[in-house]
Amino acid sequence: MYFFDKRIISHFNYELILFILPLIILSHTLVGEISEMLSQKQLIYYFVACVLFTVVLLLPLRETIDFVPIFYWSGIVLLLATLIIGESRLGATRWIGIPFTGQTIQPSELFKPIFLLQMAFLIYKNPPPKDGYRLKEFIYISFFIILPFILIATEPDLGTGLVLALVGFGILFVAGIHKKILVGIVIFLAIAGPLFYMYGMKDYQKKRVTDFLSEKPSYHVQQSVIAIGSGGLVGKEAEDATQSQLQFLPIATSDFIFAYVVERYGFLGAIGLVAIYLLLVCYLLLMNFYYKNDYLITVFATGIGLLIFFNMSVNILMVIGFAPVVGIPLPLFSYGGSSFINFIVIFAILENFLAFRFKVGYMFEKKF
Repeated sequence: MYFFDKRIISHFNYELILFILPLIILSHTLVGEISEMLSQKQLIYYFVACVLFTVVLLLPLRETIDFVPIFYWSGIVLLLATLIIGESRLGATRWIGIPFTGQTIQPSELFKPIFLLQMAFLIYKNPPPKDGYRLKEFIYISFFIILPFILIATEPDLGTGLVLALVGFGILFVAGIHKKILVGIVIFLAIAGPLFYMYGMKDYQKKRVTDFLSEKPSYHVQQSVIAIGSGGLVGKEAEDATQSQLQFLPIATSDFIFAYVVERYGFLGAIGLVAIYLLLVCYLLLMNFYYKNDYLITVFATGIGLLIFFNMSVNILMVIGFAPVVGIPLPLFSYGGSSFINFIVIFAILENFLAFRFKVGYMFEKKF
């Protein structure tokens, strides 16, 4: 007979849950105000996420860390398959149908936890020297960052691809790279940026940039800015939030949910929400000091922090008209199953690394 390992309780990081819960509760409240049907469906996502969180928490991840490259290359195969046999919607090929179910999966979303695990695996197996990674190691790890970026950007899903690339190189920066490489990166970006805009971006992606730079923003952004402005300092009651209730604000439960937050709770509510995100990001990055000798924890926690920060920043800047409109949701907040479940699984992996950081072993012990 097997009993639950007490280390899960004693080493479980409850602070992370306290950061996540307010985001989930507020999101469900706002989605329910706009659509009761979507809020009921969201409860299903929460249930699935809880089940997966429990399963992942109980996996012997530290003992099986050498299998991570298999999952990485399986994810790359899925991204390649998306380009070959994927389903197209609105000019983008990002989904693969699941046979006999009528459902689809989005490999670029599924790849996020695999990508973070691969980065943790690479640095765990080859920790940086005191003066940071030299050119050889930098190029080697960069290959595992650039490859998925190219495949995801080709779908095209430039927003997700760029975020993953920024997360990957951000992890490298935090882990440590030689200062000469930093100078080289700055020079490379200065040269490659204009060339990528001219020859690497699709026409609709260029249009998003020109719409952003033009004096008159797109319809979506106009309605979003109106909703934000109408919220004032402390916001409105749900029935008075006309931009969302009368559906002037497009996709108010998903990509533009931040605009609804401001319409409902005003400037103070927006500051509060951003503060929760920033506290969560800072807490994750501080793990680099608390667990500095455990690269599985530090790299993975850094990756989550950067992933949340870049997703949050791009989404909010997009909503207020300071960035081009891209389909990047607000982490753990926008309505939708794949993104939410992915983040919960990612946090479950981190909790697993934290719970079993003192001893590599299974989480069940046999009692005689």
